[in-house]
Amino acid sequence: MKKFFRSLLAKYMLIILMAISIVQIAYLGIAIFIVNIDNHLENSNKNSPELVEEKWHKAANNIKSDTSQNVRSLFKKWKKNYPEATMFWIDQNGVLSEKVNVKPRMSNKWGPAYTAKFMKESYASDPYTVIAFVGKDTSHGFVVLQIPRKTFNPPIVKANEKYGTLLAIVMLSIIILFIIVSFFFFKSIRKRLLHLQDAMTIRDVDQLPIEIEVKKKDEIGQLEQTFNQMVVELRESKQREQKEEKLRRELIANLSHDLRTPLTKIRAQTYTISKEELTQEGKKTVKALEKSVLNIDHLIENLMSYTLLMASKYKFNPDQVDIVRQVRESIASWYPVFEKEGFTIEVDLQSFDLQYWQVDPIWLGRILDNILQNVLRHAKEGLFVSVKTISTTQYDAIVISDRGKGMNAISNEKGEGIGLSIIDLMIKNMELEWQIESTINGTTITIMKNS
Repeated sequence: MKKFFRSLLAKYMLIILMAISIVQIAYLGIAIFIVNIDNHLENSNKNSPELVEEKWHKAANNIKSDTSQNVRSLFKKWKKNYPEATMFWIDQNGVLSEKVNVKPRMSNKWGPAYTAKFMKESYASDPYTVIAFVGKDTSHGFVVLQIPRKTFNPPIVKANEKYGTLLAIVMLSIIILFIIVSFFFFKSIRKRLLHLQDAMTIRDVDQLPIEIEVKKKDEIGQLEQTFNQMVVELRESKQREQKEEKLRRELIANLSHDLRTPLTKIRAQTYTISKEELTQEGKKTVKALEKSVLNIDHLIENLMSYTLLMASKYKFNPDQVDIVRQVRESIASWYPVFEKEGFTIEVDLQSFDLQYWQVDPIWLGRILDNILQNVLRHAKEGLFVSVKTISTTQYDAIVISDRGKGMNAISNEKGEGIGLSIIDLMIKNMELEWQIESTINGTTITIMKNS
């Protein structure tokens, strides 16, 4: 239960309950306000049109003398209760004698026709009109009371007319308050989520996310705790991986050293045996043994180089290298080997506009040696190798082609995969690009530098 009260759901439900409570309090306040208005307008509530008519007749009939003073006293008394009322007295001579709030255009002389017209126009119209005779004798003339019909409106209508704008502002303020509270609530959630997102993108020196401070124990706080736990597990996993990688490199280095020692002895003993008088079959066996020793030594060298490259321990010394010259020197060193094997060699090395590349000459030589060695070992049946340069508007490139059976063909030689991996790592570290196109009709490797 404690966990629920810490949750975002509980907090937002609290905001909604507070909003409902405020609305109810507002309605209660409005009700009390209306009641106060009702008490304020008690006389208006009790004075229905019928009651006002009855009181007006009674008050007019109670005038004992038809003097202007008595009529004026009556008007003054009713004026207190009905400030907006219009009152006037038509005496026994049909003359407008006393008046309160009377319009200027009203006639001062009232005859039967004018009186009938006035009564006809006043019937069921606004203002509400009451005509009563003065005193008990109809010969003293009559008094007229005109009250705006809105005077008889219920208190709620009067309150709406007088305070409707204020009440609307109060209700609108409550709604705006709820929106503002909700806005800051969700803004706080968004801010925390964005902070968590930033923490996921920021990296420490070990290239792992940084743990964040957990300030609350709600759902986002639990998410932050889970994120921190993930970071700890990633860091521990990376530390284990680094230890394992270090052990693996040490193991490969030790194995390479341990294997090269007996290989050196085997090579020496093979050389000694080759000097002896052997049969033709024996000579073939010794030659095959020498070749196997060289292949094993090459595989060990590739394995060691690949391990050092993966650990960024392979020495890298970039320099401005005349690329065409270095390619020409590499193919020249391999020329006798290919010629001995009966290869047709095509070389077409044209100068580039940008003759110098920023590369490590040793790495570049290793790349070319690996490619040419793969041609010699895996594309021997094609007996063809081509080395040329090409230039386009986008790049300059070195292109090495053969006419073997392609990389998908079965080869009796091993170690091609790790050799290509070494080439890939070295090319990427020197910020060059390369691509391989291999079919059953041959393989083409292109090493490119963008212009």
